[in-house]
Amino acid sequence: MTQQPHENVRKLRDHGGNLGDALGRFGGERADWLDLSTGINPCPYPVGPLPAASWNALPDHTQTRALIAAARRFWRVPAGASILPVPGASAAIAAIPRVAAPRVAGPGRIAIPGPTYNEHQASFELAGWIIDEAADCKVVVHPNNPDGRLWQASALPGSALTVIDESFCDICPDLSLIDRSAQKGQLILKSFGKFWGLAGLRLGFVIGDPALTGAIEQQLGPWPVSGPALEIGRIALSDEPWANETRARLTKDAERLDRLMTARGLRVVGGTPLFRLYEAENAEKMRDQLARAHVWSRIFPYSDRWIRLGLPGNAAAWAQLEGAL
Repeated sequence: MTQQPHENVRKLRDHGGNLGDALGRFGGERADWLDLSTGINPCPYPVGPLPAASWNALPDHTQTRALIAAARRFWRVPAGASILPVPGASAAIAAIPRVAAPRVAGPGRIAIPGPTYNEHQASFELAGWIIDEAADCKVVVHPNNPDGRLWQASALPGSALTVIDESFCDICPDLSLIDRSAQKGQLILKSFGKFWGLAGLRLGFVIGDPALTGAIEQQLGPWPVSGPALEIGRIALSDEPWANETRARLTKDAERLDRLMTARGLRVVGGTPLFRLYEAENAEKMRDQLARAHVWSRIFPYSDRWIRLGLPGNAAAWAQLEGAL
């Protein structure tokens, strides 16, 4: 049977965090597993009690403005750039191709240098864009997932649509390209779930060209971000000491993971302090070895040697990984 285009797009969206697949193949209960298949901080921001109104009232503009103000301070966002909170960076990734299409001449063409996180390509193709490495429009992931590549501003277009996905950039804020967000056609994505470890909260941000962020806001409709997400995001983005302490801990733990894996014969390919990328003789064999001990990792359809691991979050998790090796 002929495969439909939308089915091909779905196939592109392989990702980590698919622990259900591991349970189906290797057994055990969810509580038995150590999920290292994502780049989510395993020691999340401590969420304290929230006002009752966060749960039982519709989010209001005051909460949203307070979150935006905290985000502008935390990321040092230029005055000319707009900030739009969204229900996870994935919501923005899905919306951007649709709202950007009327702003380019002819069929949309977008360059997405890879290998990288595949959600961007899937979303642009679903919206009818053509992937073309010579295109003026560009999507870059900074730092890149999975190899941690960092982009220089000089390598990016100046006026065409440019999407800079900084979902993992909070581990290296001095290298952010946030200054570009005040330019026309520029969008920077921020994920709250990765660095703060609260992926289930579904909070992200689109920062940049007000015309584009306004069009995305219209696509999302009223109240796209929940009251608890607005409140938790505001508090966490105002907590600079926690962010600084977390960066130091993640860097130390990433170095520990590198020592552990290289002692077992793997080579460090790259990554960030939230995830590490290694080269193994046979990545699938290594993934399955770990899985038999209920440790889930991430391999890639475009490489039979790359395996990515997130960080264990406590002594028991480190012991489980060491035992699996």
